[in-house]
Amino acid sequence: MKRNRIKRIAFVFLIVSSAGLPAAAQTTASMDATADNGSGNAVTLTLDEAIQLALVKAYVLRDERLNVANARAQVKEGWGLLMPQVDASSSYTRNLKTANPFAGSQAGGLFSTLGFLNWLSFNEQARTDSDPTTIPITVDEFLRRQQEGLDAINYNPDTGGNLFSVANQANATISVTQKLLDMRAILGASGASKYLKSLADAGLQRQEQLTIDEVQRAYYDALLAQKNADVVRQSAERTRVTRDETAQRVAQGILPKYERLSAEVELSNLESNLVRSVSQARAAVDQLKFVVGIPATQNVRLGTNLDPEVKGDFVKVSASDAVQAALDRRGDLEAARLNIGLGEVQRKAAVAAYFPTIDAVFNIGYVGSVPTQRTNAIADPNDPFSFTLQSNGFFSDAYWDRVSSVGLRLNWNLFNGFQSKARLQQQTIALDRARLQYEQLRESVTIEIQNAIRNVEAARIQIASQERNVDRAELNYQYASSRLNEGVASRLDERQASNLLDQSRLSYFQAVHDYLVAQSALNTAIGSSPGAVTRLNLTANTESN
Repeated sequence: MKRNRIKRIAFVFLIVSSAGLPAAAQTTASMDATADNGSGNAVTLTLDEAIQLALVKAYVLRDERLNVANARAQVKEGWGLLMPQVDASSSYTRNLKTANPFAGSQAGGLFSTLGFLNWLSFNEQARTDSDPTTIPITVDEFLRRQQEGLDAINYNPDTGGNLFSVANQANATISVTQKLLDMRAILGASGASKYLKSLADAGLQRQEQLTIDEVQRAYYDALLAQKNADVVRQSAERTRVTRDETAQRVAQGILPKYERLSAEVELSNLESNLVRSVSQARAAVDQLKFVVGIPATQNVRLGTNLDPEVKGDFVKVSASDAVQAALDRRGDLEAARLNIGLGEVQRKAAVAAYFPTIDAVFNIGYVGSVPTQRTNAIADPNDPFSFTLQSNGFFSDAYWDRVSSVGLRLNWNLFNGFQSKARLQQQTIALDRARLQYEQLRESVTIEIQNAIRNVEAARIQIASQERNVDRAELNYQYASSRLNEGVASRLDERQASNLLDQSRLSYFQAVHDYLVAQSALNTAIGSSPGAVTRLNLTANTESN
């Protein structure tokens, strides 16, 4: 049986999920509130199947599941604060004009005399050289011969008048930071993140409970609307029979013509009411499809009867027992408790703002200073007046250096204009408010459950009363019809009995509807499990109420 039920639910779900189902035109000729509008592809939907479909397809639940997924992402984000942070950075600068770092000082003269050191070294070597042809020369002669060697290789570097100018500067760095001490990050990862996920789960759980109640109410509303249409249809059929019998007696001269006209007017009014009732029933089914998440173009028949199921034994429970059950089952109460825990964590995080944070830092990278002129004159080690040209690439090791560093970074805010104190006060107030909201919600749940228990009991008593009233109304109509056929009762007596029967049936179905709605409200107030929908038959304990 269970396997067949699962197959049936899967079949219904497959049909209502299909795209492009044809929508046939609505007609009022059939006057059937449960008709498939002539499309031939209507599916039968039971209450349990409607609930199962809504738990999968309802828009509000799909939105809540997105909240759960978002909370899980926030949890991962919170834990990520405790993991190493790796950052890569790079920059490039093109120096169009560089200031001389020695402008206005005597240091520039020092560098201008460095060229004489080569002349002194040459003369010293000439005096100590064993070759008698090698003799010391003047500084002017030394500089002239060097320039001749540079001219010979066409070397004429353009420095722009600033020997210290570097046209291209670049760096690329990878930085790794690991938190060693940060109470706010620790509390956010292990505390607040956990509460966020639990809050989202509790919200989804409560929304499932509310969705079940909404689906049941919509289903019962649709059933009641169809029952109302059925009652009007039955009344119209009885009136049509009476009209035909009256017309026959008028033709026989037994009754006056106004009896036939009166029956025809009454029948016309009932047919108009039937059209309106059928339209209302179909609108109620459309609302049910919207709540469940079924495409509006899909035709649906209701497969569950408007049955109160009140003939079994009733279990007496006190409101206090029901409230205790709600404390364990209701997602909104769980969310209120979690808000208190979250408030405590956030208050601790506000206190943690008074403590320092310590990070370990490691940096590694490359720094480049690349000139525009990358061709250099290299002197012959044996001949200071002979040069050769050497060209380097942009990424030559001569221009790039690798750098690395490790260290600790401590950050401790000593004064921020009393902002930390103000944030701590705000979190303390938020925590007190969360506790107050939990107490308020708990009292509200207690009142809700008490009212729901009373409503279930009142509706049950009303059903029993209306059930007996329907039996009496049916018997009364049978007597009135028989007396009318025997000629001992008037047409007015028969119409009054018919109206009383219609009213009693409508009142009975309304009582059944109210009972089922009250029962659903009680289930929702207690927080019945969405996975196992149960109908609790409860009567109020007068001692607890």
